[in-house]
Amino acid sequence: MALLELPAWTALAPALLLALTAMALFIIDSIAPDSRNSGLLAGTTAAGSIVSLGVAVWYLLAGVGTPTVDGGRGVIDVLGNQFVVDQLALFFMVIVAVVTALVAVASYDYMEDHTYQAEYYSLVLLAATGMSFMAAANSLVTIFIALELASLPSYALVSILKDNRGSVEAGLKYFLIGALSSAIFVYGISLVYGATGHLQLENIAAVIEAGEVASDGGHEIADVGGLLGLGILMLIGGFAFKTASVPFHFWAPEAYEGAPAPISAFLSSASKAAGFVIAFRVFTEAFPVAETASAIGVDWALAFIILAIVTMTLGNFAAATQNNVKRMLAYSSIGHAGYALIGLAGISAGGGELVMGAAMMHLFVYGFMNTGAFLFVALAEYWGVGRTFEDYNGLGRRAPVACFALAIFMFSLAGIPPLGGFWSKYFLFTGALEAGLLVVAAALVINSALSLYYYSRLVKAVWIEEPAVERETLSQPVGLYAAIVVAAVMTLALLPLFGPVADTAVDAATAMLA
Repeated sequence: MALLELPAWTALAPALLLALTAMALFIIDSIAPDSRNSGLLAGTTAAGSIVSLGVAVWYLLAGVGTPTVDGGRGVIDVLGNQFVVDQLALFFMVIVAVVTALVAVASYDYMEDHTYQAEYYSLVLLAATGMSFMAAANSLVTIFIALELASLPSYALVSILKDNRGSVEAGLKYFLIGALSSAIFVYGISLVYGATGHLQLENIAAVIEAGEVASDGGHEIADVGGLLGLGILMLIGGFAFKTASVPFHFWAPEAYEGAPAPISAFLSSASKAAGFVIAFRVFTEAFPVAETASAIGVDWALAFIILAIVTMTLGNFAAATQNNVKRMLAYSSIGHAGYALIGLAGISAGGGELVMGAAMMHLFVYGFMNTGAFLFVALAEYWGVGRTFEDYNGLGRRAPVACFALAIFMFSLAGIPPLGGFWSKYFLFTGALEAGLLVVAAALVINSALSLYYYSRLVKAVWIEEPAVERETLSQPVGLYAAIVVAAVMTLALLPLFGPVADTAVDAATAMLA
């Protein structure tokens, strides 16, 4: 049967497969609640993620979301257009599935001696399910539900090391800030609904483009003006939390440091990508730049220009001052959120397709290199290595393969050519110039140069510095090593594959902005 002849709901198969895998883990746990069979639990999680990845890639290759010759968008609508499966959704479903699979494989060793293993893997899959649904959500209601489905398991995952005070404290802080941001986000939704009378994204855009007012039985509710502007501002606040962007970034260093390192990788890569996909969809479909600026008197793209510059600058400068490797990577992830925000900052100017596509490319490459970097930290924690740069001194002599992979991650994150991180930043820089964002482009270059300092500092520690104490031969846990090596290989493999990735990202951005 051809793909497009399947029932419409099967278009959500990548997300549904993750949910079904989580249900399978619940069944396994109910049959053997005291089981600590890490191989079965991690293997089931990884298998479900890989199948989800395969289906998402199959849909992309089959042309879902590709404009048709008759002028159609090739998009599959589900549940009365509450969800849409297009190239943008599938692109980010691929990112979520890849990161989930890597985290599951790495967790096989990391969580081997911990309790609540079935719950751990189930929560990872449920969070990934929410992130996949976020990619396809096409209504402010379904976006909020998917956002909460991703967030609630994440709070539990950060604090799952119940005997570790830092983990519990980080989970509490993450939950409190998350609750505040969710309240701001849902209040923003109510204001947008009050101003437009709609929750579905294209209907909101239609009201704004027509310059109409929302009405109920002929009675005017509100005009599209200050109420709408305040609602958009609150939505931006909700997105800033999910992407760890200024000013809602404070949770990230605490959560990433206290959480199990594989979960830090999961939140900083998959969760960040999911936050950006809903931001891309909402602000390209629901709030057309020119018409919205006319309605509220402010260009919302200006807010993202400011956010991009402040976020990348604060993140990189804070990372440069850290002596704790995990916190350095946490602040680094904030800086990379600033880079991805350039995709939204440049939409209002010419070349919006390229700059938004470049942001998607960066998030794709980031999924491998950042996940790999945090998984190396997980490996160091598994070995009992401390958390400072000095504690990592000399590791390259005992674990050359893992440390070589770490060097690949660090230099790719810094944007050193010819690694994948360089090409994604190059396209971001080119797109920013085409959009006329000279200040943003300059900030990107300056911050990338600064990031090389602290990334190379870690590489220097593992390869050049003398160890403070002599270490015995370090173990080579199969799961952690496998995940790190795969992430490094994919970071390198993206060099010849970057053309197809770039084409897919730009095509998805073009379809969104058409």
